Amino acid sequence: MRTLKTRRVTAVSDTLTPAPDPLRSTALTADLDDADLRSEPLRRLWGEEADDALARGLREPILRAIADDDGVLATLGRLLVLGMPQPLAAVTEALPRLGADGLAALGLARIEGSTVVPTSLLRPQSFVDSDGMGEWWIASDLDEVALDGALPADHVLGVGGASRTLAEIIMPVEVDRALDLGTGCGIQALLVARHAGSVVATDISARALAYAELNAQLNGVSNIEFRLGSMFEPVAGEAFDLIVSNPPFVITPRAEGVPEYEYRDGGLVGDALVEQFLRAVPSFLTPGGVAQLLGNWESRGGQAALTGRSGLDRLSSWVPGDLDLWVIQREELSPLGYAELWIRDGGTTPRDAAFTPLLTAWLDDFAARGVTAVGFGYILVRRPVADGIPLRRLERVTQPLSNVSGALRSGLAAHDVLAAGVPATLLVAPDVTEARHLLPGNDDPSIIELRQGGGFARTITVDPALAGFVGACDGDLTVMQIVSALADLFEVPLVELWADLEPRIRQLVLDGLLIAGE
Repeated sequence: MRTLKTRRVTAVSDTLTPAPDPLRSTALTADLDDADLRSEPLRRLWGEEADDALARGLREPILRAIADDDGVLATLGRLLVLGMPQPLAAVTEALPRLGADGLAALGLARIEGSTVVPTSLLRPQSFVDSDGMGEWWIASDLDEVALDGALPADHVLGVGGASRTLAEIIMPVEVDRALDLGTGCGIQALLVARHAGSVVATDISARALAYAELNAQLNGVSNIEFRLGSMFEPVAGEAFDLIVSNPPFVITPRAEGVPEYEYRDGGLVGDALVEQFLRAVPSFLTPGGVAQLLGNWESRGGQAALTGRSGLDRLSSWVPGDLDLWVIQREELSPLGYAELWIRDGGTTPRDAAFTPLLTAWLDDFAARGVTAVGFGYILVRRPVADGIPLRRLERVTQPLSNVSGALRSGLAAHDVLAAGVPATLLVAPDVTEARHLLPGNDDPSIIELRQGGGFARTITVDPALAGFVGACDGDLTVMQIVSALADLFEVPLVELWADLEPRIRQLVLDGLLIAGE
């Protein structure tokens, strides 16, 4: 999967392309297992502080920690995790089944005399899903630290921030067929394969597909098919129950002198790549099928700066009205902030002569389209199974989240339940608490809040009537019995109270604060 963390980029790589081979991959897997090349053993080997430093691009603390260690795990750590040449004899000892020649045959290293020179990284990657915790070995191109220089334009990234974000939001649903569009190193395909009968993984990069196939072999995953091509071309005429994608959505000026990054730039103007994806994806979804992706979208025009909705409204217009659409905008940047972010990410700082020309190109590009802001977030599209009112949720959620995949799945299920009306019995979700704020000397609260502990961590202000309703949702009384009691308590007509409470109760169900009883 393409990630959004990169630096300097040069011409196309002249390094090796992986050569997946089932027998050699099996041998390598056995050797890695015997060496215990896993996250926790490595973290114990060189220490937590050094391990954390590696995530920031610093490998010196690790090298100091294992300077006198010639053991198998230290050797493989330097060779595969850090991307450093190692003595041939030490690598041969560390890989007794595969050998250094086998590593070279897989395209992960080359042998120069008595030294093995890595051409790829191979790192353990932990994951958590509905089946529990696990770990994969993920091979990718050498990073900037290992190369000690610029990255090639066809660089295949490992698992970065965007990859982890998408992995955290993909709903763990059992499906027959799934598609990972733009698979990169294959991390999302591996994740989806745990809950799918078969997966098709596509990419425009042959090198990326080679890495993805190798990673599937290393982790014993056999239900993924790899296809070369752009966007939906490799799956024309097919349909899937689940489509996931971390497309190259970064908005980059199409101007002379502005570098293009294969793994983050889609080659289109503005947010056209996300638009193209969303306009095309409905044709590839089965009834009930879901597509999930990350993306950027532009807000344009004077009102966007005031309302912050223009970008979300534009995005909504790309998805047919008969489909469910749920968009969670996680952040929004000004054109200046967005340009600076990605120019710096490309390795250019304000101290460099190229910075100002690049900034000018970005700002001119945004100005030409009247862009006032750029949003980033999660997009979910679903083709409904039955007729009904489609879900249309366009929201800005900036607070910390947890178990987003579960919250999305529950939200879709709640929408389906509400199609038949408010359930007869409702229960308060186990992660919901109530907070009451009182002014000094007052017995009645001035503010009552319902707070969600997990999922989207929503805080919802309610009045005494709705608070009383929620407080009574313990399964002993039906919804109408509770509302009738509240109507008597507040001395208001039942019909009037129900008309006031019903839409707000529906929203609490949709948000996951109330759940249907048995």
